[in-house]
Amino acid sequence: MSLPADVQPATSIGADAPMTGVRAAPVAAQHGVRGRRHRALLRIRGHLGLGWKIGLAAFGVGVIVALWAVAAANTANSKSLLPTPAATWHALVALQSDGVLTTDLWASVRRVLIGYGISVAIGVVIGVAIGTFTSVEAYFEAQVGFLRYIPASALTPLFLLWLGIGESPKIWLIVIGTVFYNILMIADVARAVPRELLNASYTLGAGRMTVVRRVILRHSVPGIIDVARINLAAAWLMLVVAELLAAQEGLAYQIIRAQRFRAVDTMFALLIVFGAIGLCSDLFLRWLRNVTSPWARP
Repeated sequence: MSLPADVQPATSIGADAPMTGVRAAPVAAQHGVRGRRHRALLRIRGHLGLGWKIGLAAFGVGVIVALWAVAAANTANSKSLLPTPAATWHALVALQSDGVLTTDLWASVRRVLIGYGISVAIGVVIGVAIGTFTSVEAYFEAQVGFLRYIPASALTPLFLLWLGIGESPKIWLIVIGTVFYNILMIADVARAVPRELLNASYTLGAGRMTVVRRVILRHSVPGIIDVARINLAAAWLMLVVAELLAAQEGLAYQIIRAQRFRAVDTMFALLIVFGAIGLCSDLFLRWLRNVTSPWARP
């Protein structure tokens, strides 16, 4: 019996290879074709060593400083419009030498710690409740949806009338400016807990509050920390507005004071302090996420 034209008898590919009525597929076709090995720097979602990360970060900062220096050198009247990195560094050292930087830094950090701490605490309680119970979501949905569209900065005159010119209006402006974003984002984190985990907990005999405390809340910890890390930038943004409320100390207050005297180098120095605080807090919250929830590391 003749074989079809597209089927040929198999040839021996080894001493123990079986003989079949069709030609054996090539080895490469059976096991796939190996692609080129990607370089570590261009690998999609690949692992990068700590040395590479530090080196690339330092290189990125160096590029920004170099561009800044070139722009300052080529700007007319650069001293009054765009100070050089060296002039900015000297202004930063002068602030530290005068003791101004330490005092104002602590004043601003204290306001953010208190205000944003209250905001995160409220966000965790209400956000987890919204993401867990449909009834709570229905109760708060209209309230949060209405209030979060009122600009917090528009409440400044009311806070001054209600709370005076002390620390209270500054702290509560930070709270109101960030709390609704924390609530909504933490609610989304709680909703993302897999239903399979909830069903398995009920099957094992866990009660409702046990599921909330030991399943939903624990599973949401890394997401809650990420939400706090993201919205912390908004807290520092509200701090600038808050320190316009008859403040006598603080980083934003010093920037406004420097603007009156056209001390642009001092203004740049204080902006760098803002950026350094943000970077340190971001790294701390990333570390906290990895320590508290090692199972959620990317």
